[in-house]
Amino acid sequence: MKRLPRIEQYGLIGDMQTSAHVCDDGSIDWLCLPRFDRPAVFAALLGTQKHGTWRIAPASAIATETAAERRYVGESLVLEALWHTPTGSARVTDFMPPRDGAPQVIRIVEGVAGKVPMLSALRPRPGYGRVSPWIHEVGGRMVAEAGADALWLDTSTQQTEKDGAIVSTFTVTAGESVAFVLSWGPSHSAAPEVADPDAALAITLKVWQDWSRQCTYDGPDRQAVVRSAITLKALTYAPSGGIVAAPTTSLPETLGGSRNWDYRYTWMRDASTALAALLGIGFLAEAGAWRRWLLRAVTGDPENLQIMYDVTGERDLREWELPWLPGYEGSAPVRVGNGAADQLQLDVYGEVIETLYLAHRGGLAHCSDTAALHQRLIAHLAQRWREPDEGIWEIRGPRRHFVHSKVMAWVAVDRTIRLAEAGALNVDLMALKELRATIHREVCAKGFDPVRNTFTQFYGSAELDASLLLIPRVGFLPADDPRVIGTVDAVRRELSTPEGFVQRYATAADTVGVDGLVGEEGTFLLCSFWMVDALALTGRLEEGRALFNRLLALRSDLGLLAEEYDVVTGRQLGNYPQAFSHMGLIESALLLQRLDARKPAPPATVFTPVGVR
Repeated sequence: MKRLPRIEQYGLIGDMQTSAHVCDDGSIDWLCLPRFDRPAVFAALLGTQKHGTWRIAPASAIATETAAERRYVGESLVLEALWHTPTGSARVTDFMPPRDGAPQVIRIVEGVAGKVPMLSALRPRPGYGRVSPWIHEVGGRMVAEAGADALWLDTSTQQTEKDGAIVSTFTVTAGESVAFVLSWGPSHSAAPEVADPDAALAITLKVWQDWSRQCTYDGPDRQAVVRSAITLKALTYAPSGGIVAAPTTSLPETLGGSRNWDYRYTWMRDASTALAALLGIGFLAEAGAWRRWLLRAVTGDPENLQIMYDVTGERDLREWELPWLPGYEGSAPVRVGNGAADQLQLDVYGEVIETLYLAHRGGLAHCSDTAALHQRLIAHLAQRWREPDEGIWEIRGPRRHFVHSKVMAWVAVDRTIRLAEAGALNVDLMALKELRATIHREVCAKGFDPVRNTFTQFYGSAELDASLLLIPRVGFLPADDPRVIGTVDAVRRELSTPEGFVQRYATAADTVGVDGLVGEEGTFLLCSFWMVDALALTGRLEEGRALFNRLLALRSDLGLLAEEYDVVTGRQLGNYPQAFSHMGLIESALLLQRLDARKPAPPATVFTPVGVR
């Protein structure tokens, strides 16, 4: 039995329709086909090897459980692992070529020095690790078939079936290479064509490197910013423009706990803020693709806006459990689907409209259909903003009047006014300005505790929430307002660890919290980046920079971040890699760059998940 890897020991490869998690021991332990939200054919990440995996590594490394040295090739999503053994060195290059036909995972093994005995063991288990396929040979090619799925494995080396796995043992010497191509297709269709691995590698490198060169960011920590941008691009479903919050399900927020959720869907909030971050560093085409996704998903029924959809805009994300999977390090249940899709989260109107505003400012061409959708969304929000909701954190307890939700409703109205004043939208300006003022007055009256000098999590609450750190970034109040400074100090005092990492809100191991759940969780990485920004904006630039550097140090050896971090165990937690975390990194880098340069701030800074121009 292989050792249990940490979440951050996994690298990501993908083809902008799905992705695979590659461990530093050479195993692919998570792969959903043919897209992010379809059943996994390798699910060992949430169980054991019997739930599906594909390992390629030196035989000596498998015996000793050693790991490889890893890196991405330049500014791409091509992953290299270099193995050093007593008899020589070998390199394994893993990638998924941008799709032009069947989805494929290609693994090229090259001899670097000496002679290295290697082992490839592919154990496919479709249906999230539940189904043992029929493995057989067809025309000299090995295929594993199960129901509607067929997985074809092509290689030049000898392959045999052993205990439900396709196994190859071979030796590479310096200058030699052996390629493995795994292709998926419907089992009732003709076999996919055999790929040319070297040609596919060249195309894959070119696609990623050409895309990365569009990045306009030239400040400090550029490598971290570009890697985060590549990660966000990798989480994009290219055919539709939708972006998943993360490519995994049920990686736990606390080890052994039940806060395990499926993030393989397109949240209105996560996708729009990720696009806003990409806009801030020069990527405009992605905003256009996302806008088309938005129109397809929402236009027919904007009054019933969901907070998330699948990558193509489907609404039915019913939640269920997979009892045959024990969960990552015993963290059960493993869930598929997400019941939060039916929640009311008023803040999403602000995030979506903010991104439309930024896309307009960034030069995206006017779209009359989007303008019509915008008008209907703001009209609907005007009717509902006074309602309680489940809020940004998708609580599973009673609805409340969350301050962040009301502030983001204000953002939606404010950005609509700005677009109208720029001539891009036809609305009743007088009515919207009155609405903007009304929301602002109510939040300041009902969401602020004058005794403690801080905004609170919801109206009448004594609790705090990290989302309050966004208040100066949205322009709701200036950063030098005493109420803002008091709020930042309160969150820092009550929700931060000694290292400065920030929790979303207070949780407890044995009591039900405001979110309706029992159990603690790690510090939330996006909230920690929000604290970077809040410190910098309130005149504590050096403290913000120091916290930013500590957050950079939490990244994996490949520059990847999960959703949360456990300061006790020093481990990343939650679904991985997380769009929110990488978006936060980009936004903080942009803000620090501007403040370092002492550039004058715009009249009203925009909310934290959005780039500072």
